[in-house]
Amino acid sequence: RVMAVPLSLPELGAVLAAMAVLLLLLVCVIAHVTAVKMPTLHRHAEEKYFLSAKGRKEPVPSIHDPPSKELSVVVPSYNEEERLPLMMDEALDYLEKRQKRDPSFTYEVIVVNDGSKDQTTEVAMKYCEQYGSDKVRVLSLVKNRGKGGAVRMGVLSSRGKKILMADADGATKFADIEKVEEGLNNLQPWPNQMAISCGSRAHLEKDSIAKRSYFRTLLMYGFHFLVWFLCVQKIRDTQCGFKLLTREAALRTFSTLHVERWAFDVELLYIAQHLRIPIAEVAVNWTEIEGSKLVPFWSWLQMGRDLLFIRLRYMTGAWQLETRKCN
Repeated sequence: RVMAVPLSLPELGAVLAAMAVLLLLLVCVIAHVTAVKMPTLHRHAEEKYFLSAKGRKEPVPSIHDPPSKELSVVVPSYNEEERLPLMMDEALDYLEKRQKRDPSFTYEVIVVNDGSKDQTTEVAMKYCEQYGSDKVRVLSLVKNRGKGGAVRMGVLSSRGKKILMADADGATKFADIEKVEEGLNNLQPWPNQMAISCGSRAHLEKDSIAKRSYFRTLLMYGFHFLVWFLCVQKIRDTQCGFKLLTREAALRTFSTLHVERWAFDVELLYIAQHLRIPIAEVAVNWTEIEGSKLVPFWSWLQMGRDLLFIRLRYMTGAWQLETRKCN
C-alpha cells in the first residue's frame, strides 16, 4: 500500500501556481482558437436599404463617404416600443430648436431596430413620417446582433461629421450633448481628426450604491476592477451609452470592433487607447429608466468573459487593429 505524503506549504503553493499557469495557458489557447479573426461587417440584402417616409427603399450611405450632416445620432433599439417615444420626443425637440437657432446645423437620427419582436419599427417610422427620412431613418436588422452590433451598423451607415451614440431609454438628458461636445472640442487639436468624448455617470456612483443591493454593488465593483485591470485604465464609466465621436474616430474604431454585446464599449475604448485617440470623460445627467434589458447576474458574467477575451485575443494576435469596409 502506497502512503500519501502530505505536501508542505511551499510545495502546495508551487503546485497551485503551476495549475494556475496551466489554466491561464488553456484559457489563452481557447480565446485564440475560438476567435473570429476579423469582425463580421456583412449586411444582409434587407439591411442595405432603409424605408423613406413614403415607404420607398433607399440605399443606406456609408461612413466611408464624405459627411453631409453636422451630427448623426445612432439609437440602438431592441423591443423599445414603450421607451423610444420619450427619448425621440426629447431628442428631436432639442435638435429642431438648435437648427432654428443655427440653420447651418444639420442632423440625422438613425434608429437601429435590432431584430425587435414588438412594434419598435412602426413607432420609429412615425417619426420618419413626421420629420422626413432625411432627418429620421429606421435601419432594421434581420436578426438581433446585440447592442454593440446595432450601434456599429448605425455608425457605419451615418452621414455626420460627428456621431453620437444615445440609448433608446432616454436615461441621459439629450441636451447634455452640449457637455460632451465641449469635452470633444477641448481635446483639439485632434490627431488625424480623431477624438472621443464619453458621457459619464461616475459622479453619481455614491447615490446609486445607496439604492442597490449588496450583491449588485459587489458585481459593479468587480466589473469596474476587471475593466481597469484588463482593458481601460483612465475612464471611470465605460458603459454610459452617451458617447460622441468624430467621423474619423468612429470609422477607425467601429470597423475594427468585434464584440457585439454589452462589453462593446470597453473594446471600443481599448481600441481607441491603443490607437492613441484622445478620450474625454464628461459628467452628464442620468436617470434610471425601468425596462432595462440587462439581466444582472448573467449579463455581468457574460461581460466579464468578454473583457478577459478582449485582452487575451488582442494580446495573442487573434484580433488585429485593422480597418475593414462594410459590404
